[in-house]
Amino acid sequence: MSLIRRSNVFDPFSLDLWDPFQGFPFGSGSSSGSLFPRTSSESETAAFAGARIDWKETPEAHVFKADVPGLKKEEVKVEIEDGNVLQISGERNKEQEEKNDKWHRVERSSGKFMRRFRLPENAKTEQIKASMENGVLTVTVPKEEVKKPEVKSIQISG
Repeated sequence: MSLIRRSNVFDPFSLDLWDPFQGFPFGSGSSSGSLFPRTSSESETAAFAGARIDWKETPEAHVFKADVPGLKKEEVKVEIEDGNVLQISGERNKEQEEKNDKWHRVERSSGKFMRRFRLPENAKTEQIKASMENGVLTVTVPKEEVKKPEVKSIQISG
């Protein structure tokens, strides 16, 4: 797993890969019977595009938890783009098919995934920490402390 800082976000308003027609026979998510067939690389990318990620905010940090079962930390990237866009991406490779294998069912997804989140202004992007345990990636983005306004006592003369 690596933390990479990048700039040049492709589309700052499109922070997530999502295909509303994925899984429908007439939509763009299926190459068989689709009105708009995809190339093999496009369908592989869409197959795992919906990596599930939770984002919670604590008083000290923004915490992201991503389910990435079966992936090694070397297969996952955590990046900061344009200073405040957190990007989590990776790839799950297809299992090699042997000539003598007979597949009865293939349900586990393979392919690339990418999720982007625009971080709030109080995020300390230079202090991000990421760890992975039991197929769950945890990214912790510390927050700036909220400074309380100073209260000055003014003596009343008179």
